[in-house]
Amino acid sequence: MRKEEMSAGGSIVYRHEAPDSPPTYAEEDSAYLERVTRHVETHIGPVRNVFHEIVSTHVHLDILVVDPTPQRNFYTLVTCGMGMRPMNVPEGAESWRHAELMLCLPANWPLSEAAFRDEDHYWPVRMLKTIARIPHEYNTWLYLAHTIPNGDPAEPYADNTKLAGAILSIPSTAPAAKDLFTLTAAPGQDVHFFSLLPLYKEEMDFKLKQGPEALFEKLEAAGVNEVLRADRKNVCKKRFGLF
Repeated sequence: MRKEEMSAGGSIVYRHEAPDSPPTYAEEDSAYLERVTRHVETHIGPVRNVFHEIVSTHVHLDILVVDPTPQRNFYTLVTCGMGMRPMNVPEGAESWRHAELMLCLPANWPLSEAAFRDEDHYWPVRMLKTIARIPHEYNTWLYLAHTIPNGDPAEPYADNTKLAGAILSIPSTAPAAKDLFTLTAAPGQDVHFFSLLPLYKEEMDFKLKQGPEALFEKLEAAGVNEVLRADRKNVCKKRFGLF
């Protein structure tokens, strides 16, 4: 099955198929993708599906999908390819040059090719792929507590949500989140797995004014983690001009 989708960087054609028939990659890239897949399966669960890219820009980027279970009643989506190339990190942060991103979706979230024709269903996948390309498109880096607005000014991702950006956080839903966080893919290549927490514009504004720790405290108190709730409570809704 094939489908064309537009990303912030242009047209990307990808195939939605089972992981037992992947495209052909360079040997080095194939080894990396295999290591990341094994790491996800070890610390989260079996990868039953992969959104494979056929045409890529800057870096080849697949999305690994772990199905819901009775213990973890949600899908887990993990990028696979962002960390294949180093990010342009500041001096002293060389151990953070490689990263992958993850996001969880409710068990009833439609993930079929037909469903993805509707942006209300596709936007979390688009968000993952768009943010994962940013370091390689703009020669920069992503790290814990970095926020990425959806445009300037920030706009909601789709009609079914007012969420308009995301912040990088530490995964909390994996059975062994601490072990998941870092994969040594090769000597000198530690890959760190960050979760994406979609945010409202007011929450991003609050983080800029009060700092990331204050925002994380509010999110934690409200039970916000990487399991997406498109209509969740806005923890920084303004009242009488104050947060």
